[in-house]
Amino acid sequence: MEHGAQIEIRRLIRKDLEEVLAIEKMSFPAPWSRFLFEQEFLLPQAHLLAAADPALPERVWGYLCFWLAAEETHILNLAVHPQWRRQGVGGRLLEYVLDYSRAKGAEEIFLEVRRSNYRAISLYRRFHFQPRGVRPRYYSDSGEDAIIMGIRLTDSSSTITHENRPQRNQRDNC
Repeated sequence: MEHGAQIEIRRLIRKDLEEVLAIEKMSFPAPWSRFLFEQEFLLPQAHLLAAADPALPERVWGYLCFWLAAEETHILNLAVHPQWRRQGVGGRLLEYVLDYSRAKGAEEIFLEVRRSNYRAISLYRRFHFQPRGVRPRYYSDSGEDAIIMGIRLTDSSSTITHENRPQRNQRDNC
């Protein structure tokens, strides 16, 4: 994909799981299992998104899983295939969730991120997420802390416009 090429955001379907599981294994030291993804399809508050090439929508470049409940969105999982990182895929998925959550009346979005995942933290900061706290020893594979990040959608600074649209940082890999 050339930088600036179109990215289609669509619902993730079960047929996508093989590609998603491969991306998951390349992206995380403790990847989600097929069972965990399958469970997400069954939950009414769960939303699973895929980022794909509009010309080849069956080819998944990245994905994002989130829950929307009452006035809160919780991002559970975001990953981009290493081949498509630093090309706007992660940002496009986040942008979609921000817009969707705002349209559905959510007031805040939260997520947890590994303290050592500087690239992801940088991406979230570009979208105005701020640290809200720490979950000590959150990740069972390493005992690493998670930083809780959040954004209030009711703040005018969280609205993405042409003027404040996040710019890609060469160090980000999402």
